[in-house]
Amino acid sequence: MIALDLMAPDESSSYVQYRNDLGNRELLTQYIQEARDRSQLTLLTDQQIAQLEPLWVLSDYLHKQFVRFPHWLDDLLKFESFDNEPSIAALLAGEDYFHLKSETCPSGLLADINEADLMKRLRHYRQWWMVRLIALDIQQKIPLSELTRLLSQLAEVCINASVKWSEQHYLTLYGRPLDSQGKMQSLIVIGMGKLGAYELNLSSDIDLIFAFREHGDTQEGKKSLSHQEYFTKIGQKLIQHIDQVTLDGFVFRVDMRLRPFGQSGALVMSMSSLENYYQDQGRDWERYAMIKARVLAGNQLDIQEFEDLKKPFVYRKYLDFSAICALRDLKKMIAKEVRRKGIENNIKLGEGGIREVEFIAQALQILHGGRNQSLQTPSLLKVLPHLAKQKYLNHDDVEQLTAAYQLLRRVEHALQAVNDEQTQLLPEEDNARERLAIFVGFASWQVLDTKLWDIRKKVHQCFIDLIDDGDNAEEVKAQEAWRLLLKTPEDIESITEAVSQIAWHDQETIVSRIVRLFSSRTVVFMQPIAYERLADFFAALMNRLENESNPDLVLERIFPILEAVLRRTTYLVLLSENETALTNLIRLCRESVWFTDAISTTPALLDELLDANSLFLPLDKNELEDALKQVLLRLPEDDEEAQMDALRRFRQSMILRIAACDISEILPVMKVSDHLTWLAEVILESVLHQSWHSLTKKYGFPQGLEGAVHSPQLAIVGYGKSGGWELGYDSDLDLVFIHNAQANGVTNGDRSVDNLTFYTRLGQRLIHMLTSFTSAGRLYEVDMRLRPSGNSGLLVTSLDAFREYQKKEAWIWEHQALSRSRGLAGNIGLLEEFESSRKEILSQYRDRAALKSEVIKMREKMRAHLDTGGKGKGFDLKQGAGGIIDIEFMVQYLVLAWSNQHPELMTYSDNVRQLEIASAVALIDKEKADKMIETYTLYRARTHRLTLQRQGRVIQDDALVQSQTLITQYWEDFILDTGC
Repeated sequence: MIALDLMAPDESSSYVQYRNDLGNRELLTQYIQEARDRSQLTLLTDQQIAQLEPLWVLSDYLHKQFVRFPHWLDDLLKFESFDNEPSIAALLAGEDYFHLKSETCPSGLLADINEADLMKRLRHYRQWWMVRLIALDIQQKIPLSELTRLLSQLAEVCINASVKWSEQHYLTLYGRPLDSQGKMQSLIVIGMGKLGAYELNLSSDIDLIFAFREHGDTQEGKKSLSHQEYFTKIGQKLIQHIDQVTLDGFVFRVDMRLRPFGQSGALVMSMSSLENYYQDQGRDWERYAMIKARVLAGNQLDIQEFEDLKKPFVYRKYLDFSAICALRDLKKMIAKEVRRKGIENNIKLGEGGIREVEFIAQALQILHGGRNQSLQTPSLLKVLPHLAKQKYLNHDDVEQLTAAYQLLRRVEHALQAVNDEQTQLLPEEDNARERLAIFVGFASWQVLDTKLWDIRKKVHQCFIDLIDDGDNAEEVKAQEAWRLLLKTPEDIESITEAVSQIAWHDQETIVSRIVRLFSSRTVVFMQPIAYERLADFFAALMNRLENESNPDLVLERIFPILEAVLRRTTYLVLLSENETALTNLIRLCRESVWFTDAISTTPALLDELLDANSLFLPLDKNELEDALKQVLLRLPEDDEEAQMDALRRFRQSMILRIAACDISEILPVMKVSDHLTWLAEVILESVLHQSWHSLTKKYGFPQGLEGAVHSPQLAIVGYGKSGGWELGYDSDLDLVFIHNAQANGVTNGDRSVDNLTFYTRLGQRLIHMLTSFTSAGRLYEVDMRLRPSGNSGLLVTSLDAFREYQKKEAWIWEHQALSRSRGLAGNIGLLEEFESSRKEILSQYRDRAALKSEVIKMREKMRAHLDTGGKGKGFDLKQGAGGIIDIEFMVQYLVLAWSNQHPELMTYSDNVRQLEIASAVALIDKEKADKMIETYTLYRARTHRLTLQRQGRVIQDDALVQSQTLITQYWEDFILDTGC
């Protein structure tokens, strides 16, 4: 075993030398004496200064705390070890009682503490413990395991105090979240990583997952919330209480990224949903993370339920051969990270660092823990002896790993204790190195450095031996070659040779493009780690391009994405180390320049490429509603900017999935439009809710005949493509807003306005939220010209006024538009009333000859003004003769002419189903209807593909000549047929 001859700093000659070399030593002491004087405390004697000086000389954090709380030094003068542990009772009792045991602290109630006081107490309590723990660590008076246990327990106490306070805070308003048995539920807080294993370090993040036992609604409060919403609020409060930086600092940095689906997942999940996720979708790295997971807040039932779902996920009863492959992949990932320059001084991530020790133990736990329950412990130091006992590691290896881990963790603590910063980097300055050595108990930096490298080499060898699959020599060679080329962009000959294995159409242009990128200021001034990542990416990309039929096109489209992420090179790591992500990127860029534009504008969309299952499996409407709800639940309801950005990012990621399915021909054109239309509907519903919340907060709720109306009496009606289930990727939304508010009513707020003004402003708010550009772009362009009286009409119209206008004033073309309209979002009852009015208007008797004349006249007018094709230009898919509009006008005529006799024509608002019904009632020959549907679908599919290629709707393609000719003939037959 590696022996460590440690000494406390006040006993070491090296400390005396370091102290004497420190230029501001006397000044540090002066600040503390002045603080004590201001607090009317006795000044420290020379003997006391000699005893305490190492604490503030070795830790800037301790010095700051002693200046803030000079009376804490009095306790440290007689402080040897803890005889108490962190507790809620001591936290509540206040600073005078921090040092007492729970049973001796005066009783205090959370209900008596306001939120600001709670946050202040949490921070002071954490600082009080940190001061004493760091002091004991410097003085070598506390073992590592005890230090990390107390830190973990401190975090647990703070978490539970926050949860209990929030439950009391919301009790009157929301009541109690009872389960199906009538038992009280509480937020289940699961601690991951070091916190879960009682191994928390001095300045560690705390990784948490939030859950609750059962779905339902809160009871006995003024307002009922679903348990999902209620526990989300508790979780948000917890993060605020613990993570938020105030004038008093913070408690712990909170990281929620280990929860299911990461940052895109719900903040809180039910235990059944958690179980389903880990059973169906849990990934290999999550099995590792779950080894250390532990319930921190929750009752015994919660703890047992979590353990019951955790163990079968982490530990398998058989030798898990699939896990062996996963171990190799994880090992490669760690090894790649270690190879990057600039990381060798990182005692956590570098070669032979803390991560490698943890990987060795956890890998063996994953492989064998199902059959050897002694390995099912989260603590690394506790599991290592069992690994030796079960002969999975030899005793020498275990002794070396144990000693290495203890020293590495003590060095980590010493680094973090200086400024309460989360760092694992060994210092480069001589003074900082000497301070580190003294803090850890070594005679000099040279002695510590030699010891560290000695143990790290042994750890790394054990890491390599664990699963000896060797390095990919060719991959490493390629990466090294591109690292060299990045630094010598003028070496055109070498770059040409590096890409010579790829079948370029124009190699000279490609080489020139690469040289230009490598010579750019962005690349030249990159950090070393970014160089590494860019080189790894080029090696991986060029390897994939060797099998491409048009590598020039792919590279041309990937370069804008590459340039967009050069300052955020973690995305390059994502692509280099994830074969699926890079393969999907190449595939989608090959097929569509739209992807290049979307991802280069919003690089965060690259995350969508990681999982082929989700990328090529778009959500239906119910799933979209749930997914968006989970996104927005994590945001403050009053943070409009965050809500608007989240909506835009959500839309972009969902459209990316839909387009991926379109290009891959997983979805036919009709389904592509369905998904795009569902997405718009879900977003409209959300925007309506947010706009309503904003307006009612400002003006109060509109008053109806029976008092205040607490939900919007508004219907959002879609026309054209949205009304006809035919949205494309860049489609505008043609909308009409209809309300059903009491005309002479007013709102009940302090800034009261009449109901009509309120709903007009609600409409304006909706348009603003949909069309405004934010950092994440715009949701939709909105066109309101189809409302009654067009641009000169009211923005929001009552249903009665809408019906009256359509009956008495609307033009034929407005009734044509009405045939392709339907409710998209809003009040269900009002949407049903609109649909009844729509059918009433469409089914009016019309003179068919006069109707046909108006339809033909409008079509000719549109063609004259809007057809951008023609002789020598090509075929305008939408407005050209034989195009989409010809089909739509013929269908609209059928709906308007015959709905009074065949009401089923009004059932749907899309052309395809209207044609199918017209054929079914014998208004049109079935073969002709089928041909029209086939051609219409072909045109729409072609329009989608043109959009994805950023091309206009005018095409020069002989393949569509036959279709164009056929529809043109149908249109001419329509004009000439006097019997219709």
